[in-house]
Amino acid sequence: MLLYVSFLMVKKEKSIFEHRVEWNYRTFPIQASRVERKMGNHTAIPCTPQTHLLGMCPMIIKTRRTPRILIIDTQEERISFFLEQLKPFSFHLDLVRDGDSALNTIRKTTPDLILLNLVLPYLSGFSVLREVKQNPNTHFIPVLITNHIQDIEDKIKAIELGANDFSSHPVSPLEFVTRIKSLLHMKMLHDNVDSSESILFSLAEALEAKDVYTSGHSKRVSELSVQLAYFLRLPDKEIEYIRKGGLLHDIGKIGVKEAVLLKPGRLSDDEMDNIKTHPIRGHDICAPLKSLEPCLPIIRSHHERIDGKGYPDNLCGEDIPLAARITAVADTFDAMTEDRPYRSGMSEEKALSIFAKEIESGQWEPRIVKALLEIKGYA
Repeated sequence: MLLYVSFLMVKKEKSIFEHRVEWNYRTFPIQASRVERKMGNHTAIPCTPQTHLLGMCPMIIKTRRTPRILIIDTQEERISFFLEQLKPFSFHLDLVRDGDSALNTIRKTTPDLILLNLVLPYLSGFSVLREVKQNPNTHFIPVLITNHIQDIEDKIKAIELGANDFSSHPVSPLEFVTRIKSLLHMKMLHDNVDSSESILFSLAEALEAKDVYTSGHSKRVSELSVQLAYFLRLPDKEIEYIRKGGLLHDIGKIGVKEAVLLKPGRLSDDEMDNIKTHPIRGHDICAPLKSLEPCLPIIRSHHERIDGKGYPDNLCGEDIPLAARITAVADTFDAMTEDRPYRSGMSEEKALSIFAKEIESGQWEPRIVKALLEIKGYA
């Protein structure tokens, strides 16, 4: 199965041109990563012909940029040392001298690395560190603590808050620069993973955009799955995997014939068999990305049933991963309540009554359906 993807590429000079490539859907993430590396100062953005013509490319165009380092310090000798050692590398350097200014700068610029003195006026460095690491938009930014810490309890506190490394002054230039490069490399690896995931999320969104009846389906499934997971008190990390898995649960439909996906009526048995290949296709598309490994059971098993009558592996009961059982309920509920070419969506009340009845036949896990009833206010 070949996947045709249209890309917009943008140079630093902001001129735009289009490039069309032919990929095997099974190796899409790997090939996307290779293309990104080869493009240098270009950024690839997957667009379907439909979204391109309508000006609705789902990813924001970004150009590669020089790493930005934020120095948060008050000690002049240390600041001079930092500037002297970093200047040869042509980094974007920002300097602030208090905690409040630091947080404002971080919100505006999102640096790639923060050099932080924990002893600051007004707002302490510990407070800055806590704010950075608790904010989902900035928690991935490496933070290098630059002042000497005598109290071991303060050092432990900094580690618990999320400090990535320590480099107390005075330090040798070679050691300092090595630490800087190591932390920037860590940030780059995170950005590469984030970029690869974003390509897949955008591709899934573009796939749904082809059909007015399925547009937004994966986002709704993701949001409802997260609500169910919160209600069931799952750990935050698992909830994040469920969020991503919900967004990607139908990405395997890339490998399904378009005529089948967009058919305005009921599917034949052969067409249904074709549709039923999408969980395995989706699993194969996402498997090369190690960061998505916890999402793979959702993508592969969201059409399994508690009674063993689902697909593709005929799993039953607790052999089906909990995250997949949750996503299955959210996926089916959204499909039942949204319009299709051959029928109108049913009311939430009717859909929930059907779920309640199907618990008895063994199709759904009772506690997940009960959670759905609670969330929708029908308990």
